[in-house]
Amino acid sequence: MEAALPSAEELTAAGLRLEIQGAVAKVTLARPERRNAMTGRTWTTLAHIGHGLPESVRIVVISGDGSSFSSGIDLAMFSPEGVPGETSLMARIAAGDGDRSEIDALIASYQAGYLWLRRPDIVSVAAVRGHAIGAGFQLALACDLRVLADDARLCMKEPALGLVPDLTGTKPLVDLVGVNRAIELCLTARTVSAAEARELRLAELVVPGDELEAAVADLTAALLAVPAEAATATKALLLGATEAGLEEQAAAERAAQIDRLTALARAAG
Repeated sequence: MEAALPSAEELTAAGLRLEIQGAVAKVTLARPERRNAMTGRTWTTLAHIGHGLPESVRIVVISGDGSSFSSGIDLAMFSPEGVPGETSLMARIAAGDGDRSEIDALIASYQAGYLWLRRPDIVSVAAVRGHAIGAGFQLALACDLRVLADDARLCMKEPALGLVPDLTGTKPLVDLVGVNRAIELCLTARTVSAAEARELRLAELVVPGDELEAAVADLTAALLAVPAEAATATKALLLGATEAGLEEQAAAERAAQIDRLTALARAAG
């Protein structure tokens, strides 16, 4: 049984919008007055969305309202006052309120907002215009595919703030650009242009800003043209290929193909 999706009030409080049209879910970061800065509530509500999506959804598009994808973490989270309606993480640690395991569980609940975007049964697409900084960059990295407007600017800001990237971004970054380039990007916290992002394999496509929505729509249509069961099985194979040896991967391909052939034969019979 599917979990319930967040209510309209919960989405608004988290700075999000959600629109589901058939097989496509559109998630919009919706705090343009703060350049779509995110808080703990944003991430836990993203996880809530992932748990509650109808099984009919095959494509998830993540975008930002206004001229930026996301400026990253709302720095108010590190102030003594924190974000209204949320407990200040720094205040809790400074006060010794909660042991290490409790803080670990809290960060894990934030990471859950990103991890579901890698599920084999969906394809996630980040539509990035303007800045994608820190947590925003990591959200784009959590998606399977990234389509960038030519004004996009990517930056892994956390080390410059005395932090580390902790929203599941380090593995996809290393997988895409290699460990040496990942070290350079993170430890200089420099900004990467859309053109360089394409060269570094951080973007599948870069388009003029006024063509971003159309490019994402075309990509979505192409993805939906592939049968859902074959798409899910193929994505699962590709995700497993990064860790598997050749013989192990070949065996996984055989098993997946037998499943597909069996399903097709049953459907035809």
